[in-house]
Amino acid sequence: MSFLIHEVVYFGRCLPFMIMDKIPYFRQYKIQEQKMPTLAEQWACARLVLLSHFTVELPQIWLFHPMAQYFGLSTSVPFPHWYTMAWQIALFFVLEDAWHYWFHRALHTPRLYKMIHKLHHQYSAPFGLAAEYASPLETMILAFGTVGIPIVFCAFTKNLHVITMYTWIVGRLFQAIDAHSGYEFPWSLHHFLPFWAGADHHDVHHEKFLGNYASSFRWWDAVMNTEAGSASGAAKRAKAAAVKEE
Repeated sequence: MSFLIHEVVYFGRCLPFMIMDKIPYFRQYKIQEQKMPTLAEQWACARLVLLSHFTVELPQIWLFHPMAQYFGLSTSVPFPHWYTMAWQIALFFVLEDAWHYWFHRALHTPRLYKMIHKLHHQYSAPFGLAAEYASPLETMILAFGTVGIPIVFCAFTKNLHVITMYTWIVGRLFQAIDAHSGYEFPWSLHHFLPFWAGADHHDVHHEKFLGNYASSFRWWDAVMNTEAGSASGAAKRAKAAAVKEE
């Protein structure tokens, strides 16, 4: 069930962006509009992602439940109160973001980049399916922030329900796919939460191959001086310059 939820959410969330790629109206929201993914690129990406899901992530998901239950994960009624779920998921977002920032930044050191992380940067203009397009080793390293941190939390607090875990995983998948979508909308979350990253933040990372290492928030990049600027802002400036030249 856990693996099925992962697959349905992952590919289901990617589908709207794949449809938008084929509708000219949405080109105005594409950050790197000159780089639209081809069907061949998407299919090649989907094949590797599926291979990774079945060979790397499925065994991890299979082992998660007995391990988490050993550390005290609850799988029975009553379900947790909504505010308990809310603060725990918020905490997981903050902790995962810190884990992701430092290990992602480490993967950009020359040796680790060449050995591990280069595959994820195959697409300089990311799209939703590419969110989990990565080497098995990178998948395991960065996935610890998503799965391992809640297990450690559960081991110490004995206060985590499987429903909270499912909700957190779905939220994390949405965040990762949206960050790789390549689309910047007027209703994108960072317009309402300035510290949120999103595609506006992460697209620059794929285009420039450096900076903007965090996953969900902007504060680590701001504090550590690795902020690479606004993708949507750069696109708007380029369009304005082109109009001016005309």
